[in-house]
Amino acid sequence: MRIQILGPLSAEIGGVPIAPTASKPRQILALLALYPGRVMPVPTLMEEIWGGESPVSALTTLQTYILQLRRRLGTAMGPDSPRNAKDVLATRHGGYVLQIPPESVDVHAYEQLVAAGRAAFEAGDDARAAETLRRALDLWQGPALVDVRVGSLLSIETVRLEESRLGVLERRIDAELRLGRHTELIAELRDLIARHPQHEGLHSQAMLALYRSGRQAAALDVYRKLRVRLIEELGVEPSPQLQRLHQAMLSVDPALDVAAGPRRASTFDLYTT
Repeated sequence: MRIQILGPLSAEIGGVPIAPTASKPRQILALLALYPGRVMPVPTLMEEIWGGESPVSALTTLQTYILQLRRRLGTAMGPDSPRNAKDVLATRHGGYVLQIPPESVDVHAYEQLVAAGRAAFEAGDDARAAETLRRALDLWQGPALVDVRVGSLLSIETVRLEESRLGVLERRIDAELRLGRHTELIAELRDLIARHPQHEGLHSQAMLALYRSGRQAAALDVYRKLRVRLIEELGVEPSPQLQRLHQAMLSVDPALDVAAGPRRASTFDLYTT
């Protein structure tokens, strides 16, 4: 079985789609897929589907949804499968569990790649970090569960995944900046700061990429526009880290050079002291 969560929900067995079209069974499949091998209690599933207003028939209706999912599983598995649908979508201890290997779900493959990429980054292997984190990001096909109605649990998970995606993107760009790929990153960073107009980490990366490409005035203009936006919209100045980066660019600090600069955890933390 292969299940995709990082984008539109899709699930298949041997090329046969099994994801239902009805919204509530899709929620159930998505929630179970996020926690393969872990029992999802019935009250938790009911909370996800109906919130705090479960109908009197909620338990019976939930059982019907499970039955529908098992039928789709059984059809895709075929009569010659050594397992049946109840083995895959099993009833356990007052709940249900999707008994599949975690690597069958794209989010778990993503998190494994992220862990490997971050370890490479911390070890100073920037080329490996950039390549591994890029592979992790390539697993995304759009916003997480973009076509699934989300309740209380799935909404938390989708926010967590989107925050993770942005953090991994930052770390990948940090690795590429440390590799001296500043010029190639400018267009991507211009797009990112337009999409995330208050994100200081991405702005610091855009400033550094422009500065190292011989475009000091453009780098300073990125800071100026961000500062105006933060003051007008939030009533705050840029963070001390960003202010120090700005001052370093004004003074043409040699530490900003890709070869001479200190190898810190991130571009944003280049001037933390």
